[in-house]
Amino acid sequence: MTTLTRWVLSHKRLVALFWVVLTVAGLASAQSATRALSTQFTVPGGEGITTSTAIARHFGSGGTDPIVPVITLPRGLTVHSPGVKPQLSAAFRRVAEVMPGARIASYASTGDEAFVSRDGRTTFGLVYAPVSRSMNASTVSVQKVEAALRHISIHGARFKVTGMDALSAGTGNNAGGNGVIAMTMIAGLTALIVLLFVFGSALAILPLLMALVAIPTTFLMIWGLASATYVSFIIEFLVALIGLGVAIDYSLLVVMRWREERAHGLPNELAVVRAMQTAGRSVIYSGGTVAIGLFALVVLPLPFLRSMGYGGILIPLVTVVVVLTLLPVVLATVGPFLDWPRHTSSPPSRIWTAWATQVVRHPWIAATAGLLILGVLLNAGRTISMGTARADSLARTGQARSGLVELERSGIGSGILMPFELLTHGGNPASVARRIADLPGLRGATAPTTWQRGSLGVIDAFPAMDGSSPQAGEALARVRAVAHSLPGSVRVGGSIAGNVDFTNAIYGNFPEMIALIMLLTFAFLVRAFRSVLLPLKAVLLNLVSVVSAWGIIVLVFQDGFGSKLLWGISATGEVDSWIPMIVFCFLFGLSMDYEVFLLSRIREAYDDTGSTEEAVVTGIGRIGRLITGAALILFLAFVTMTSGPETQIKMLGAGLAAGILLDATVVRMLLAPALVTLFGRWNWWLPAPLAAVLGVSAPTASPGDSDILLQKTAS
Repeated sequence: MTTLTRWVLSHKRLVALFWVVLTVAGLASAQSATRALSTQFTVPGGEGITTSTAIARHFGSGGTDPIVPVITLPRGLTVHSPGVKPQLSAAFRRVAEVMPGARIASYASTGDEAFVSRDGRTTFGLVYAPVSRSMNASTVSVQKVEAALRHISIHGARFKVTGMDALSAGTGNNAGGNGVIAMTMIAGLTALIVLLFVFGSALAILPLLMALVAIPTTFLMIWGLASATYVSFIIEFLVALIGLGVAIDYSLLVVMRWREERAHGLPNELAVVRAMQTAGRSVIYSGGTVAIGLFALVVLPLPFLRSMGYGGILIPLVTVVVVLTLLPVVLATVGPFLDWPRHTSSPPSRIWTAWATQVVRHPWIAATAGLLILGVLLNAGRTISMGTARADSLARTGQARSGLVELERSGIGSGILMPFELLTHGGNPASVARRIADLPGLRGATAPTTWQRGSLGVIDAFPAMDGSSPQAGEALARVRAVAHSLPGSVRVGGSIAGNVDFTNAIYGNFPEMIALIMLLTFAFLVRAFRSVLLPLKAVLLNLVSVVSAWGIIVLVFQDGFGSKLLWGISATGEVDSWIPMIVFCFLFGLSMDYEVFLLSRIREAYDDTGSTEEAVVTGIGRIGRLITGAALILFLAFVTMTSGPETQIKMLGAGLAAGILLDATVVRMLLAPALVTLFGRWNWWLPAPLAAVLGVSAPTASPGDSDILLQKTAS
């Protein structure tokens, strides 16, 4: 670390120029990087996704949920009334004109009663938009259908355009581009306010400067990656907001240690070197643990999650390099000028010192309180149900919501928004539809003649219940069982089938993935802390912390305690399948930042004093303000994410925000120091053979000795 820092300080202009070039290139390529990202979720080999992909390939449309125009006729009229059917046909012909290549079906084109309510007054159509790689394709398609039907009425009744995409767009947010920029700017502004409070000087701009360099550079690398392989659009939110958070975290640690060393009387450049020897080393370990936490995503056979892993690994690694090279240059040149008004001393926080003193005096009480809080959330996390959000938990206003209400009031229900799509090869689609239509859990099935291409045909079967419900999964199993038993080749696709395959693919090997992450993190931290028990405690507390964050998502979104008040979203009943995985991997890595910051300072204090209790008080007194300040910034960044597009993004942002806050307070500032105090000398136990393998010095005494285990490392 010392060698790298001295080299950087002797080549200041070269280092600064290098990062300026990368930052400018990253900013210039930001839009190109965004356009290269994909909005598709794929599960190789899964029947649901494979079938939907085949339908889109052969028919040029589909692969997503349909847009659903709905109309309820005035009382006294039904779809069978004279003149109604021709008007329905004219309306859907207008849709076909504005959306060439769309796959469309309705009562008017099929005469199928599955499109009509029991009383005959409400009917709907299915509009599968042409395949497009555009980021905003679904929103644009909904807008086209709305425009086509805006001025059409049947005896005074007008169409309402609904569907899962329309309901998601009805949240008032759109993915991509300006949404990410706006969220990042808001998060940066709130971070600046917190940093001004933490530093009390112009040094507050340094962490944001590091983020300004790290984020565009990461996007530049993501662009190159997206040119070669699949990368999901969600990466842009994670790079922007998590990149902002970790850049601030690592910069805070180094700058505060630099300020502390200067307050002890060291010359500026020597203070930089000393800060990098201590805080810089912690930054390396922190970045390594975040990268390890996300490494497991890369090894999963799912392009969507693998791309999350690519981006997740790049974020901390790029940030670490920026902080270890550019930040020392800035501190060595303009650091003293930015530290205005200048602080002549850097004492431990009185508040956190007093807090740590009470935790050390009453460790059993502190540990019990922490475990009780986590226990409640762990119990809630145990009830997590993964699938898709209920349709009525999406848009609260607008015509998409009105269309959904009409479907539900008419008795048709929201299940038709997520139909099962069956692809037949060599069979009779009409006979397959008749065989499927009468299965329990379905309200019908249709096989439009216009949905046939040679020996291929598409059938849509309509669930009788919301697509997020367990009953929809049971209906899918029945449809698949019958479809696979029919002559020819009949495969089942659609979003419900895709979600089931996606969930099975993600969580089929989830225990093994957790074990891999924990093992790699444990080995990494044994080397960092020169201890066996501290890393073991760290990984176990991280696991508990992440599952507790799941509990918060369950309580707020799945069960609806607060989601309607905060975001106008009713209980979703389900948590989107990919969210728990992403929350686990990112929180496991990010929360380990605070553990590394805390235990590194406690370890340093223990090496100086030989007293566990004194080390805990000193460590928290020195690092408590930094951890809570950094956590507050990350918390605000993720809260900003909840203003982003769609319920899924809100859910992800809220889970990450609550998890960070929970981890930095209950886990790191209450439970972790209490356990370190209770473990006493066992914290510092490292068997000599293991120490030799790791290349570190072993303790000179056993955990049972009352003597100091480690002597001062510097004299």
